[in-house]
Amino acid sequence: MTEPSLLPAVLSPLSLSLKVAFWATALSSALGIGLGLYLARSQHRVRNLLDTLCTLPLVLPPTVLGYYLLVVFGSQGAFGGWLRQTFGVNLIFSIEGAILAATIVSFPLVFKPARAAFESVDPRLEQAGRVLGVSEMGVILRISLPLAWRGIMSGVTLGFVRALGEFGATLMIAGSIPGKTQTLSIAIFEAVQAGRDDDAHLMAIVISLVCIALLLLAGWLTPRNPGGKGGHA
Repeated sequence: MTEPSLLPAVLSPLSLSLKVAFWATALSSALGIGLGLYLARSQHRVRNLLDTLCTLPLVLPPTVLGYYLLVVFGSQGAFGGWLRQTFGVNLIFSIEGAILAATIVSFPLVFKPARAAFESVDPRLEQAGRVLGVSEMGVILRISLPLAWRGIMSGVTLGFVRALGEFGATLMIAGSIPGKTQTLSIAIFEAVQAGRDDDAHLMAIVISLVCIALLLLAGWLTPRNPGGKGGHA
């Protein structure tokens, strides 16, 4: 049976991880769905380059992403210095920095399924809406999104899982301050380093169960349409 003394060691970083994952998923969803829709409809020559740049955080090592974040948003960085001098905002060693890191690493997992979901929508249905006088925003809200929602929500769920488990980039830009920036993944790492095996074991089980449940949800949401988009091959 779990000792009561172990619970605070799990609940604090778990609560922080959920908070970071929630806001990171909200930001990455707004950006990922918007860019996914744009690239799904765009015929611009640079669309492949944009797609590559949007997917890059998925393949770069998290420590490299963390380094880039430090360069850009650090107190000596161009953007970081501007934020500090203009708004008094410092992203280093803050929960805002942890949210920024989680947003960037989870973004491709939202963007790629969203783009695929929008591309799977039959363009004839959208064109029929336009012919009937529906505005472009109305077509998106009343036709495209309802038809693509399962794929979009699958990506959003995967993005949340990725944000929840983020470690490398978060550690580099936000550090490990208990109760402030120490997420569950970082807490597990430090518990192992300190020889607190009971804490590490419990935290690993908790985050594993949460991730398994969310992955099952993402799998259920993934569109099952092997025949292609609405009749297209």
